[in-house]
Amino acid sequence: MNLARWLRQRAEASPGAPALLDDGVALDFAALEARVAAASACLAGSGVGPGDAVALLAPNAVELVVAIHAVARCGARVVPLNTRLTPGELAPQLRVARPVLLLHAEALAATARAAAAAADVPTRALAPRGCPACGGAPEHAGRGPAEPGARASDDLAVLFTSGTTGRPKGVRLRHANLAWSAHASALRLGDRAGDRWLACLPLFHVGGLSLLVRSVLQGSAVRLTRRFDPERLAAILDADAATLLPVVPTMLARLLEARGRRAAPEGLRAVLLGGAAASPALLERARARGYPVLPSYGLTESASQVATASPQAPPAPASWTGPPLFGTAIRIVDAGGRPVPAGVEGEIELRGPTLTPGYLEDPAASAAAFRAGWLRTGDLGSLGADGALRVLDRREDRVVSGGENVHPAEVEAVLLDHPAVAEAGVTGLPDADLGARVVAWVVPRAGAGADEAALRGFCRARLAGYKVPKQVHVVTALPRTASGKLQRARLPALQPPEDEVWNSESLSRQPARSALASGRVKPSSSATE
Repeated sequence: MNLARWLRQRAEASPGAPALLDDGVALDFAALEARVAAASACLAGSGVGPGDAVALLAPNAVELVVAIHAVARCGARVVPLNTRLTPGELAPQLRVARPVLLLHAEALAATARAAAAAADVPTRALAPRGCPACGGAPEHAGRGPAEPGARASDDLAVLFTSGTTGRPKGVRLRHANLAWSAHASALRLGDRAGDRWLACLPLFHVGGLSLLVRSVLQGSAVRLTRRFDPERLAAILDADAATLLPVVPTMLARLLEARGRRAAPEGLRAVLLGGAAASPALLERARARGYPVLPSYGLTESASQVATASPQAPPAPASWTGPPLFGTAIRIVDAGGRPVPAGVEGEIELRGPTLTPGYLEDPAASAAAFRAGWLRTGDLGSLGADGALRVLDRREDRVVSGGENVHPAEVEAVLLDHPAVAEAGVTGLPDADLGARVVAWVVPRAGAGADEAALRGFCRARLAGYKVPKQVHVVTALPRTASGKLQRARLPALQPPEDEVWNSESLSRQPARSALASGRVKPSSSATE
């Protein structure tokens, strides 16, 4: 079985059920199936077939969803590309994926054509009406592939990782990987008639793409958003009665600000919170307003969710998710790969049917990612006596200061509890005495007031002394991936024209000699998204 057959069966079983919602567009499963059939006929007529790859560069939109399904129906791999990348960043990914075609949104034509030219890939614009591959009407639907040219064991997609820890790699995900993920998620969250997923994560992110598979298998609708706009998201939640919302902490914080003190929208039954550590204050604020927040852990290599708090369980603390989802096993190992007891910190390793078979055209990275059948995530955590997972940080992000381990996510969570701090990023910088010193970058809340000494004192009251940032820099924005994940490796390179300092009376910017410019904090070469 594969995604194309699942869609056909869903269209037969639930033809009039809502499938896809966008501004001014509402498709039921029968209409979605018709559009996919037309687009797959067009692609097949252009020579796209089993084993090929088709790249897509477009924001969340109906035509992108139809194209993803159509590529899968041809038996080809879907390669969704990050719309925020430059041609120079996209071209290497195209060379690895070797697509036979790059489909792109008209607004991204210049970027797509420049990247494609560098990788010798033909391009075609996605049409917003009719067949997205050519703009034609669905009369040629019957000339599409008679049978979907893919098996469950074939790759459905190749997703390039966000690049938070280095050069992006192409993660292969099979039809079966995403199907297992969809079923396991439904078992944890429940499968209810009339469910609507609100897709504010981009479809080139596994958290977005996985919703398309869940929609077809569960008969739920997907409400698309073109980009994350907290005011627009708040309006959609109120108007469209979304029941399921996957977000990262930054998105949740901005949504709460946009909605003010209003209670959670009626019918919203689960907010999957993942992608980064959330502060206890954020969870408390959201839950106080009735948002059913479920801390979740997942990664691209596992086709999204791995562990999620149960809706029936007592509210989980910020760093704790629930036990692993059905079919997935989690263990914690020490530096030598030996399993450790419950409560002991170590690296998180995974095993189960949702895991990638490896990285595209990268056998060395694929071999290094697995140890005796277990995926080495590079994330640090521990397991509770009940099997619940506590996620601490990425191994690469851990700061060793004076011989002590510091988890940046823990320090960030404390800073985010301060009422003057809207965003926080923490990493380590070289230090002659300590080996590394803890340094923070913060984005202030509008109208709030605090100074560096107050923030460091706030941390000192809640953290061991070696965890307290030695310096706190104020910036207007933090580097993030398109899915909202903080890119800690890029923090040291932040260098405003004039360093901004906290003022205890207000947060008006005051010129001061930049710590970066003065040499006290030296920029580092770091990977970009």
